[in-house]
Amino acid sequence: MPMSTRVKSEIIAWFWVILAFMLINGTLGQARVIPSGSMEDTLLIGDHLIMSRVGYDAGVPFTNWHVPLWRNPRRQQIIIFKPPFDLNQPDYVKRVIGLPGETVDVHDGAVWINGKKLQENYTLGRTEAPTQYQLTVQYGGLPYTIPENCYFVMGDNRENSLDSRYWGCVPRNDILGTPVIIYMSLEAPKEAWNGDIGARFLAYANALIHPGTVRWRRLFHLF
Repeated sequence: MPMSTRVKSEIIAWFWVILAFMLINGTLGQARVIPSGSMEDTLLIGDHLIMSRVGYDAGVPFTNWHVPLWRNPRRQQIIIFKPPFDLNQPDYVKRVIGLPGETVDVHDGAVWINGKKLQENYTLGRTEAPTQYQLTVQYGGLPYTIPENCYFVMGDNRENSLDSRYWGCVPRNDILGTPVIIYMSLEAPKEAWNGDIGARFLAYANALIHPGTVRWRRLFHLF
C-alpha cells in the first residue's frame, strides 16, 4: 500500500474515533470527580462518577454550548448542573428537593414541601435555613415558591453545602445529567480534585503504589 494511501486511511480512522468520542461525550455520558464534601456521606471527595446525559442534555465537548432535552429530574434524585449564579464555575452535584410550583421551607431541623415534612434518610448534619445576610444571591430566601422550569436542590451534608438555600433554584436549562455509577474512589488531598494537575497525577500514582488508598467497597456503586 502506498504511503499516501496509508496516511489517508489513518487520518480517516482517527476522524471517526474523534467523532465517536464527541458524540458519546456530548450526548451519552461524561466522567466527573467529586471535589468537595457537600454530598457526604452519599458521595465522598475523590469519588469518580460516570454521568448520564441521556434525555437530559446534549452539548459540544469542551464548550459551554448545550441544549436541554426531554427528561426532567425526580424529587430526591442526584443531578449534575451548571451553577446558575456563575456558569463558568465547575459543575455542581446536589440532590433535587423541590419541584416547579412547590413551596419549600426549612425549619425545626427539616425540609418542608407545601407544608408537609420531607422524609430524608441520607442527610449528614442538621438542616438549617440561612439568614438573609448569608444569602449569596438575593433571591428572597425561605420559604420559597419555586418558579416554573426550576428546581430546588440541596447537598446531603447539610452543614457544609452551598445550595439552593443560599442562591435559589436551578433552571432546567442548566441541568446536565445524573450520576449512574462510581467507577473509582480514591483517598487523596482535596487539591487533587480541584484543578491541580500535579496533585491529581500524584494521587493516581500513589494508588498504584499503595492500593489501600482506593476505596474498593465504593467501586461500581449504582445510583
